[in-house]
Formats: sequence, structure tokens, C-alpha cells
Amino acid sequence: KVYTHIYTSLISSPQPDHRRKDPPLLWPIRAKLDPVSGGTRSTTLKRFSRSAAMSSQGKDAATIAALVVSGIAAGGVLGLLTMNMMSKTKEEEDDRKRMVGTVEQDAFSGRLATGFTMEDAREKADSEHIIAKRMKPEEVLSSLQKGNARFWMGAAHRPEASAFERRALISKQFPLTAVLGCSDSRVPVEIVFDQGLGDMFVVRVAGNWLDNTTTASLEYAVHHLSVKVLMVMGHEGCGAIKAAQLPTTDIGKEPTCLGNLLSALKEGLSETDLKAVRDSKAHDREAVTTNVKRQVEKLTLDKGIMEQVKKGNLIIVGCFYEISSGIVDFFHEVSEDTDGQSDLSPINRGPARRPSRGVMTRLNTKPEGGFEAEDDQVS
Repeated sequence: KVYTHIYTSLISSPQPDHRRKDPPLLWPIRAKLDPVSGGTRSTTLKRFSRSAAMSSQGKDAATIAALVVSGIAAGGVLGLLTMNMMSKTKEEEDDRKRMVGTVEQDAFSGRLATGFTMEDAREKADSEHIIAKRMKPEEVLSSLQKGNARFWMGAAHRPEASAFERRALISKQFPLTAVLGCSDSRVPVEIVFDQGLGDMFVVRVAGNWLDNTTTASLEYAVHHLSVKVLMVMGHEGCGAIKAAQLPTTDIGKEPTCLGNLLSALKEGLSETDLKAVRDSKAHDREAVTTNVKRQVEKLTLDKGIMEQVKKGNLIIVGCFYEISSGIVDFFHEVSEDTDGQSDLSPINRGPARRPSRGVMTRLNTKPEGGFEAEDDQVS
């Protein structure tokens, strides 16, 4: 009775039968009531109407109202189940297409439709490696900025490699960016920059601190993987930086290794300057960015890394990730001078290279090994 009422109440319409079809909501109901579906819809409707009329005889108004309410509720549930099944079917079909690699944009789609070999995977890796080597550091940095913009705007591509692309990564890796980031679970670097498998060489440690191990990892990325951008990224609400500002006696109570790390971080923070910042959020940002700048400047002491910078093959950049907004602020850059005179004396200085677009300041090395920060604004 419930099914009959649902069908007769929702399908009845002054429009001719040939102008409309059963809405998806009624598909499971019709299948239940008329599994054969051999006759016309009008014949079926008459049969349902007659059944509804007979079933309603002898029922009072309260019973009929209860049937209507329960019928609509049942129809709604069935409709939702049907829509959910259709949605799952579409998702499964999309997943199947990705698995077999039938994406039209893929140059190897013809091969993927019939399967692929390891030789095909190596060819794909080699071709993408050639494209990656041609990119300039400025282009890679711009790509990271655009990826972060997609992330915080809620329009991330979230690239997920197909089985074929994952197989291609077996033979080689050629990331364009190396990152020294924090271990904080709220700062997943690849997601923040909307990057995929094989795009970034990531080193994560509490307080994004440079020691022998982290430095060695970054040196490997520069000299053996030929990354174009070397990034140090701090973030809002960093627990390691907050703990490093505790009194020395409190830090001494921590386990040995953790205490050593916090003491090393503390040495790089200017407590006098930080005390002058009263606003808590501004204080947090100033402490984190001070630490990031220190790590960037420590990287400039590495002769091998700086050789790549002076050749124009590498940009070092410091940045700050704001968890609350998702925005990454690039604020400190080390790159070569456009006139090729990286070791100019203060007296004979020519025009220095401005920071890359979207970066606030640029750092130049002096012959005696000191540092000079440019006061250029965002270009």
C-alpha cells in the first residue's frame, strides 16, 4: 500500500505520458510494483490507482494520513539510496579510468589502454625528467606559490599518481624543490603546496633545525637531485619554538636530546627583541621567522650550495605557513645577482637583483662572509 501510494501520488500529472518519464526517485518503487514493465505507463498507473482505491476503502482519515507520511518517508530513503548508488557507480568508473590510465591528456594513453611495460614507464620518467631540468628556479618558485594559492582557496588539484605514474617513479626521482620543514602534524608540506608524488624532497624535524643529518639530506637534494628551490619553512604555533623560549632551567628538565635541540634553537632567538613584541600572534610569528632566517643564513655557509646559487641553478627561500589561513608567506630569499657580481664590495656595488615575485627580502653575501639584507618590497 505504501509503495502504491508513493507511485500514484508522485507520478500523477496533467502532462501527457509521452512528455515525461519516471523520475529517478521512483525507479526502485516501480521495479518493485511492476518488475515486468511490459505494458505502458498509463496501464500500469491505472492498475496502481485501482489498487490504491481498493486499499483505502474502510480506512479512516488518520490511517490514510499515516500511510502518506510513511510512504513519503520511505520514498525519500529509497531515493537517497538510489542517488548514492548512482554516485558510487560514477566514482568507481572514474577510479577504473584512472587505474587503466585512460586520461586523454596523457601522451601514453594509447599504450595504457592495453597495458604497459617497465620500458614504457622508463620512457615516461625520462621525458618528464627532461622537462623538469629545463625549468628555471623562478618558475619553480612561482609554481609553488600558485599551488599554495589553490590550497588555501579550496581549489587544490590534489594530484594522485596513477599506477603507471607510480611505476615510472621506480627508475628515478627528480623533485624540483627541497624543503626543510617542521615535524608538526598540521603542516603536511606536499598538501600545503598542492604537489604530488615525486615533486618535493622533504626533510621534517622539530623546529626545522639544521644539524648534520638535515644538512646532509639537503646537500644530497642539491648535488644529486639538482633541485631548483631550497626552502626552509616555519609555521604558526610552532611548539618547538615556543618551548625554546622557556627559561633555561625548564629546558634542562627535558630529556637530553630534546633539551639539546631546544637550547640550540634558543641561541638563535633574540630574547630582547621578542620581549618588545606584546601582541601574542605577532610575537609567535616574529620568533618563528627569526628562526627561519637563521637556518637560511646557515645554509649560505655551505660552499657547495652557494656555488649552485651563484650559477643561477638554485634559489634558497625562507617562508612562514599560517595554519589558520593556509597561506604561505615567502619572505626571505638568497639568489644570484643579475649582473653576475655576487661578491661585490660595499663601495663598488652595482644594482642588486630584486627578490622574486611574492618574496619580501633578499640576502646577499659579502666577501668577508657577512650578510646584507635587501630592503626591497614585494616586486
